[in-house]
Amino acid sequence: MGNIARGGQVSGLPRYLEGARYSAQWAGMPYPVYAGYKGQNDLSDDINVRSRTINYLSGGSVFNPKEPGLGVPLEMSMALHSDAGFRTDDRIVGTLGIYTTHFNDGKLAAGTNRYASRDLADLFLTRLQQDIRSTFNADWTRRSMWNRNYSETRLPAVPSTIVELLSHQNFADMRLGHDPKFKFTASRALYKSILQYICTQHNKEYVVQPLPVHNFSVRFGKKKNTLELSWQGVDDPLEPTATPREYIVYTRIGRGGFDNGVRVSNPFHTLKIEPGIVYSFKVTAVNRGGESFPSEILAAYKSKHEKARVLIINGFDRISSPAVINTPDEAGFDLTKDPGVPYLYDISLCGSQLNFDRKEAGKRLGESGNEYERIKIAGNTFDYPFIHGKAIQTVGGYSFTSCSDEAVENGSVALEEYPIADYILGLEKTDGNLSRATYYKTFSSSMQRALTAYCRSGGNLLVSGAYIGSDMNDSQGNREFTQNILKYRFDSSLQVSGEHIGIQGLGRILSIPRLPNERAYPVTTPDCIRPMATAFPVMTYTGRNLPAAVAYKGNDYRTFIMSFPFESIREEAGRTAVMASILHFFSTGNAGVHRE
Repeated sequence: MGNIARGGQVSGLPRYLEGARYSAQWAGMPYPVYAGYKGQNDLSDDINVRSRTINYLSGGSVFNPKEPGLGVPLEMSMALHSDAGFRTDDRIVGTLGIYTTHFNDGKLAAGTNRYASRDLADLFLTRLQQDIRSTFNADWTRRSMWNRNYSETRLPAVPSTIVELLSHQNFADMRLGHDPKFKFTASRALYKSILQYICTQHNKEYVVQPLPVHNFSVRFGKKKNTLELSWQGVDDPLEPTATPREYIVYTRIGRGGFDNGVRVSNPFHTLKIEPGIVYSFKVTAVNRGGESFPSEILAAYKSKHEKARVLIINGFDRISSPAVINTPDEAGFDLTKDPGVPYLYDISLCGSQLNFDRKEAGKRLGESGNEYERIKIAGNTFDYPFIHGKAIQTVGGYSFTSCSDEAVENGSVALEEYPIADYILGLEKTDGNLSRATYYKTFSSSMQRALTAYCRSGGNLLVSGAYIGSDMNDSQGNREFTQNILKYRFDSSLQVSGEHIGIQGLGRILSIPRLPNERAYPVTTPDCIRPMATAFPVMTYTGRNLPAAVAYKGNDYRTFIMSFPFESIREEAGRTAVMASILHFFSTGNAGVHRE
């Protein structure tokens, strides 16, 4: 919580939600740096402390030689803002750049012409527009570059600019602004601009850090008690220098933390394991520019008394903004329908939107509650093979490995090698995002072909996900796959209130979170599904008698389909009991699985 007392008390907010003035004080800046107005005007201090901190840190360095300070060679400053302003025609407001030349006789502290700040602003705006337009179906606007007298561009001793990234008051801007993929693209564009600027100043070539790897898989090795990891590096179509040169493989044992990693030259790695322990892995790509974001986390386990093997397929890689409302009369984001899927977590939401009236644009459109202030809303951790795997381990007698859904779709992992497959779909669904290359379909065409072949070869398939019915109800071909192969059909989306959703079946009463919270991603409106032919319901939503899971026991193959995510079951004992019933059903018949 905040720990700078003002008016005799602290704010009660997390420190990361407090202003720059308090952050600078907590970081140990001298009093004149963070309190130039002697505690009488926190707003002005908050604005000015950003520049004063830069100058104090860089004071005495070659870039700020005359000002006393800590001698840190800071070369530039960029302030990232959002702007106000709205449009009524659904067009994007876009990005504005601000710099200041009419100060200190047009010179910076090192004697550099202040027009270097204009060059810096130009780099940011050019790269942002280029990358956003290339990545999203959006006509991103490059606005003006203002030569104006702003504190954050006037006071710094080094080249500085304000980037007004987008308008927080304009629906078209925020439709992208809430999207985690947009946040990554914009952040990477800013990073590349900074890198280009600094390297240009020193007449050096720059190299951009790689993108995350994909097609990750873990399988048992040819030698006893070994695992073979493989993946593929990704080239960046927007940046030719971002080619991976090496990789780092990080390992986690049990519930511990990840180690410091092992650097490898090729996109594969073999290691020895000890039976009876769950191992988890993530991989990053590396080049001279740095290290990529990590891959999804996969897990593996070798049972000491193995009777069967399970392949866990991670198909939940969706990250998304909240559900969009975009009609002639209304615009905004419906958190009650779908609050979105943050990358790891989200601290940006105040509460659910209350006013959607387009006539109120610039006035009350976008007004929200405050129920999510202070909450670090849980999102996609990309670590769900571990949760599924721990349940499998606890059941006993089953080993497991895991892979990404891409590895199954492209055939690098053969499902037929495993008697049981567990397909994780979480909150995966087609969501209408504006990205040109992002596809979150629950069952892609290639996955449908792979699962069809697997079932017809006698496999046992577990599928769990909140939108496995509604997302596949968009075409006759998709419906035929779910009805004829997986043996279920879409009924409706569950509409309930309350903090949790109750589920009963398999001799237990379970609960999953329905509202945004800090512990696990919310399942707001999961599907209700109906069994086909000889399949039968095995779990229902409490109080509604609507099926939440169906099972099929055929002479050829078996399926167990859950229309809510397995990993969202709150209690670990509940997850273990459900997994035990499913594995027994696959292995021995109907043991533990009965018509609900």
